[in-house]
Amino acid sequence: MIVDGEVEPCINGGTVALGAYFGVPVDGVVERLLGEQLADGGWNCGAERGSVRSSYHSTICVLDGLAVYERATGALDVSDALRWGEDYLLGRRLFRRLSTGEVVDPSFLLFSFPAQWHYDVLWGLDHLRGRQYHYDVAGDAHFEKSTQRYIHTPHKYHIRFNGKGQPNFRSPTTPMGWFDLARVRIHLHYRR
Repeated sequence: MIVDGEVEPCINGGTVALGAYFGVPVDGVVERLLGEQLADGGWNCGAERGSVRSSYHSTICVLDGLAVYERATGALDVSDALRWGEDYLLGRRLFRRLSTGEVVDPSFLLFSFPAQWHYDVLWGLDHLRGRQYHYDVAGDAHFEKSTQRYIHTPHKYHIRFNGKGQPNFRSPTTPMGWFDLARVRIHLHYRR
């Protein structure tokens, strides 16, 4: 039985998603995550060591977990935490620094599978799509140039991140099913 989770929100987000999906009680972990949300709206696995800024990586893991939990049980009200965390991503246009508007990490514009803990824009867009947000991707020229080719054409490359966050590129001979599924879902949602 899961009691109150791990010290890292990204792990707890995944635990909540899996637990809620399979009907395992995870209310204690959800309560912990709600208590660990940072002042800027997101989460950070480094908060235990003093970090006061949220991380895209930790935030998307928690958001996905809370979204699955909300759909599956809704025992605890997580709607405010979800909106606040999604506002963290949206306020930064999904991949930019709030302070300068610069791209936080160029790897956010490369799509990984399985994502594990590594944030990328495709994951962010797919999360927002699942929550019925409409994000205006047309307002950011850098985003369009870097990512539209992935969203509108079959994706033939994927990245796997090792434990240290370093990418290992792979080039399969056929498009990856996850990318195609996410690409089509996002395309259909955002063209409305």
